Amino acid sequence: MSEVSNSVGKVVRIAGPVVAATGLREARLFDVVHVGNMGLIGEVIRQSGDVATVQVYEDTGGLQVGEPVRNTGAALVVELGPGLLGSVYDGLQRPLTSPTTQTSAFLERGAAAEPLAKDKRWLFTPQVEMGQMVRSGDMLGTVPESQTIEHRVMVPPGVNGRVHQIYSGAFTVDDVIAVLISDKGEQHHLTLRQQWPVRRPRPFSRKLTPNQPLITGTRIIDTFFPVAKGGNAIIPGGFGTGKTVVEQTLARWADTDVVVYIGCGERGNEMAEVLEDFPKLEDPKHGTPLMERTILIANTSNMPVAAREASIYTGITIAEYYRDMGYDVLLLADSTSRWGEALREISGRLEEMPGEEAYPAYLAARLAEFYERAGRICCLGSEEQDNENGSSAARMGSVTIVGAVSPPGGDFSEPMTQNSLRVVGTFWALDYDLSRRRHFPAINWTRSYTLYKLQAWYADAVTADWQNIIAQAMALLQEEVELLEIVQLVGPDSLADEQKLVLAVTRMLREDFLQQSAYHEIDRYCPLSKAYWMLTIVLTFRRLATAVLANGISLNSITNLPVLTEIARMKELPVTDAPERLQTILNKLEQQFEELT
Repeated sequence: MSEVSNSVGKVVRIAGPVVAATGLREARLFDVVHVGNMGLIGEVIRQSGDVATVQVYEDTGGLQVGEPVRNTGAALVVELGPGLLGSVYDGLQRPLTSPTTQTSAFLERGAAAEPLAKDKRWLFTPQVEMGQMVRSGDMLGTVPESQTIEHRVMVPPGVNGRVHQIYSGAFTVDDVIAVLISDKGEQHHLTLRQQWPVRRPRPFSRKLTPNQPLITGTRIIDTFFPVAKGGNAIIPGGFGTGKTVVEQTLARWADTDVVVYIGCGERGNEMAEVLEDFPKLEDPKHGTPLMERTILIANTSNMPVAAREASIYTGITIAEYYRDMGYDVLLLADSTSRWGEALREISGRLEEMPGEEAYPAYLAARLAEFYERAGRICCLGSEEQDNENGSSAARMGSVTIVGAVSPPGGDFSEPMTQNSLRVVGTFWALDYDLSRRRHFPAINWTRSYTLYKLQAWYADAVTADWQNIIAQAMALLQEEVELLEIVQLVGPDSLADEQKLVLAVTRMLREDFLQQSAYHEIDRYCPLSKAYWMLTIVLTFRRLATAVLANGISLNSITNLPVLTEIARMKELPVTDAPERLQTILNKLEQQFEELT
């Protein structure tokens, strides 16, 4: 961290959240400054001679020309340590649940609030001994942060040395828990708390290939368009297509250890619903409150626009911190379009050359910089520890980023969607027509895609012919699109019985497999084993029906089989015995087709 500077300038120009100040010649790009008599938090984003341009993360109403601007000489940082889980922060990591300033129900402008409770004591259990050599990223010990997550206290990046003192017991985040002496004789007093600049990615040993899917419990995602652990995805969709519901479903059911949810510029009522519902949700993995492994960052649309950028970087830095402990982290950004709007507004006030639709020319670079911080990695320090101890397994962690995009009018050709598509691996396109037909999740199967090659994992974990089954189902859905175009032109009577059968099968695929209620007690989560047998039943029906139709059996007799009623309700089968009961339905299906012939 940089030394604190005592330089003081003064405000010479105010344009909403953008302020120009003189007298800060020594200020560096992205230095944090305190603006005005209220001490509003800002960040230097341009330096031209003696004039520094500052974006202020708080409301500048009432600020006057001539008020002081104090440079801290340090970058915008987040505090990392035990106590993050279960917290609700604003974009600057000020706690919203129990702010230190109690003058009102809201944080006052310029108010300072400690992100981590300074008086709470945590039970620290060391895992290293005095005299042991440790490096950056090595684990010093553990703290039970919640019932489900063990906080792993690590040597901060850039620090190496021999353990001179190590303590055990109950400590606050500022108490010294270890003393290291470097090769040069320098002493490092380590605490449970670290600080890290939000704009700088945290280091790691090496990046790994994302070769296993993030299982979400949502059938259309897990089967057709999976995202890899350590990958990234976007969910573009217009108003009312279900972006927030999909992200909240992922937060609850996805196979991750820690969830970081960023409400970036979202409507206040939606964030209020999240803040009210999340503490009540039960974690299905552990039976404990979901908030025990969740961190919420609330930045509503009525907050200053510049704070949206801070919230995005604050969230990804916290996610990387838990990744470095060896956990799988899911970061949900709802929505990145509001971030893009903030960049556009700030760029306009800076009088920069506008790009497409007035977005700044560096929009694509900012999006790439954010999404590239996702990844599955070998944690810093773990390989060196393993080599010394003779162990073979390195500590691995991942950050998976899922960003919601709100294109105006559902137009996917707008810059935010198109620039996001260039850097993400999975695209879940939400469709207005599907949402109007009450088909949820409203993910359009003809426009969505995934670039992750996960066939080998599915072949080992589910079935060897997984890719063949998915290819058959996708081919049927594509054929349905072509047949529906014919129906719109000349009517359904023009179709042959084989083509009508395809429409009947794809309707089963849509209604009995792809459609899934996030609020149904059973259907809200579907494991891969259940999804496999459901898909197998539909494809088996198509194969058997095609055969008997060729033998002269009428299509009406096929579509009136009694077992079809059970197929229509197979999504409601309990997860515990679903595979067995679905195999029973499959046997009934084959038996009734034999009776037909």
